[in-house]
Amino acid sequence: MRLYHNPRCSKSRQALQLLRDAGVEPEIVEYLKTPPSATELDALCKALGREPQTIVRFGEDRAKELGIKAGDVRKRAAWLRLLAENPVLIERPIAVDGKRAALGRPPEQVLSLLKSP
Repeated sequence: MRLYHNPRCSKSRQALQLLRDAGVEPEIVEYLKTPPSATELDALCKALGREPQTIVRFGEDRAKELGIKAGDVRKRAAWLRLLAENPVLIERPIAVDGKRAALGRPPEQVLSLLKSP
């Protein structure tokens, strides 16, 4: 299992602890240090069953600096590029297990990956 993680985020830390408490030690990807590419983000969104704009943190200062907001109309590729270039905008944590993924909002959602598909 892989966890896209921000150690400064309480929800991300909670999700990591839940996984560890369940006996899982995920590969941790600190996505602010090693941002996923647009292609990786596309695969993540597909695994989540979400469109890229649904994992954007619109409340971040960077979103305001860029002038983006919920409801903006952009092509999928533009959203993916925006997230790849500005990883601080990616909602976290995201846990990935094979072709399945879960957004840890709330953190307990990551535990859904421990159940059989």
